[in-house]
Amino acid sequence: MTADVAVLGVGLHPWGKWGRGFVEYGAVAARAALADAGLEWRDIGSVVGANTVRGGYPGQVAGATFAKALGWQGARVTSVYAACASGAQAIAAARAQILAGLAEAVLVVGADAAPKGFFRPAGGERPEDPDWLRFRLLGATNPAYFGLYARRRMAVHGDTLEDFALVKVKNAASGALNPHARYRRRVTVEEVAASAVVADPLRLLDICATSDGGAALVLSSLEFAHRHEASEPVRIRAVSTVTPHYPSTVLDLPDIATDSAAAVAPPERSFRASIARAAYEEAGIGPEELSLAEVYDLSTALELQWYEDLGLCGEGEAAKLLREGATAPGGRIPVNASGGLASFGEAVPAQAIAQVCELTWQLRGEAGERQITGARVGITANQGLFGHGSSVIALR
Repeated sequence: MTADVAVLGVGLHPWGKWGRGFVEYGAVAARAALADAGLEWRDIGSVVGANTVRGGYPGQVAGATFAKALGWQGARVTSVYAACASGAQAIAAARAQILAGLAEAVLVVGADAAPKGFFRPAGGERPEDPDWLRFRLLGATNPAYFGLYARRRMAVHGDTLEDFALVKVKNAASGALNPHARYRRRVTVEEVAASAVVADPLRLLDICATSDGGAALVLSSLEFAHRHEASEPVRIRAVSTVTPHYPSTVLDLPDIATDSAAAVAPPERSFRASIARAAYEEAGIGPEELSLAEVYDLSTALELQWYEDLGLCGEGEAAKLLREGATAPGGRIPVNASGGLASFGEAVPAQAIAQVCELTWQLRGEAGERQITGARVGITANQGLFGHGSSVIALR
């Protein structure tokens, strides 16, 4: 068990396609988080930046890039990269610094200016890079993988196209209430079905877009929070950044093959399920104690998979949970009250941080029209390429 750290401030730059650089988005989010915390930039002892590799050289040193944008003041600096799990890794680094006594208040920032369309490999020859290989050898874009995963759920669990569409309908309804979301329009099952097929069986509205955006947190020790009149702050209780167990018997990006289980039995649980399990064990709680969850809905089918991986229901029961309304606002365990990536799109280094922003607003009772009544405990679930786990548990 580890000690809690406080979430003193949260801030977002709205998601969209703004045509500006990621540093601007991150700086806007950082200033919003500082204002929310009631702190000055000079009060920050450390900056942890979540990198975006598409940002070129500045993106590789995001911590220093954001520190420079805010004005050099001597703070410690750290930069991390873990693909879509970069934000959780940044939170983990900030928490470690606070608990180690290296800094009392840490600013965590992630931002991205994503390319138009679906993600594609960068130029050059990189045969040692599994992400490059799956693009070049298989032509396996992200939507192709999402489609294969959807087909697997249909074959193994009997999920239907309507089940997938209902996920989009639910998330779009929540996103319509979120001023930071890129897409703020409700949709119907019929509209999802009528949208263009991208990677059969998934339609355009089943798959999240790529977006620009930024997110930031101000984390601190509880003692620092109390000195700054935050008597009951939202607290981060657990951060899970685990890796898979051998053998991996379910295909997962960016790998293009699985391990044989002929000699070694498969692990007790899948990689994604192990991410959540580690978070629960660290926090000393179980899924039955959750008030809400923010999960990584790259596609509608993948959101259903997270229901099972988080232990919100049994294996193969996700579609039933959805149809019962349990994961909608007002249900037993609302999922993606923010609108999820369906409403925001991917701003890769920012999205795991944005998930914690949403938990914080919900746990404070500050989420406006999308507020989950009585929210006390929330979990995020994300995943980065190359075996990067990502889950945060926050409570109040």
